[in-house]
Amino acid sequence: MSTIAGMIDHTLLKADATSDDIRRICREARENGFASVCVNSSYAKMVTEELAGSGVKTCCVVGFPLGAMSAYAKAYEAACAVRDGADEIDMVIHIGALKEGNDVYVEDDIRAVVEASRPAIVKVIIETCLLTEEEKVRACRLSEKAGAAFVKTSTGFSTAGANVQDVALMRKTVGDRLQVKAAGGIHTPQQAQDLIDAGADRIGASNGMALLQ
Repeated sequence: MSTIAGMIDHTLLKADATSDDIRRICREARENGFASVCVNSSYAKMVTEELAGSGVKTCCVVGFPLGAMSAYAKAYEAACAVRDGADEIDMVIHIGALKEGNDVYVEDDIRAVVEASRPAIVKVIIETCLLTEEEKVRACRLSEKAGAAFVKTSTGFSTAGANVQDVALMRKTVGDRLQVKAAGGIHTPQQAQDLIDAGADRIGASNGMALLQ
C-alpha cells in the first residue's frame, strides 16, 4: 500500500456525479487505504455505509464552492452531514467578508460550523488563489481562533489550486497547532510529494488513484 494513500482525501464533487460514481470511489478508497472519501453532503449516508468497517473516513463539503451563503445555512448543512455519518467537514469561508476586513463575521461563520459539526472535525477552505498573502495569513489565524482542525488551500473550483508557496505560508502561520490540507490541481505523485514536503498533512484529489503510481 502506498505511503501517501493514508494522506489522500479521495474526492468527487462534480455536479454530474452519480451514485455509481460515488460507490466506485468508496471502493477505491477501501482498497487503497485512503484517509477519507470527500463528497457533497447529500451522499454522506451512502458513503458512511459504503465505508463501514474500513477505517476510511467520510468527509463532506459545506458552503461549497463559493462560501457566500449564510452562516446559519452552513451550520445546518454541516449538522445534517454529521447526523448522516460525516467524520470531517470541509467548509468554505466567506471570501468577500475576509477581503473587506470583516474578521468578526469570518470568525463567527467558521465557529458556527465548528460547533454544529461536533464531534466531526472542520477543515477551512480559504481559497488561496483569490487572496493576498496578508489575507491568507489572516484567514489561517481566524480559522485557528474559531476552533478548526485544518486549513485548506482550495476548492478546486476557482481560478487555481494548491501550490507549494501557499502551503508553506499556511504551515508557517499555523505551526503545529492546526493541520494543512492541499487541494486543487494535484495531478501527479511528484506534485503531491512537493506539497507534503512544504507542510501538507492531507492531499485532496479527484484523481487519487493517479497519485499512487
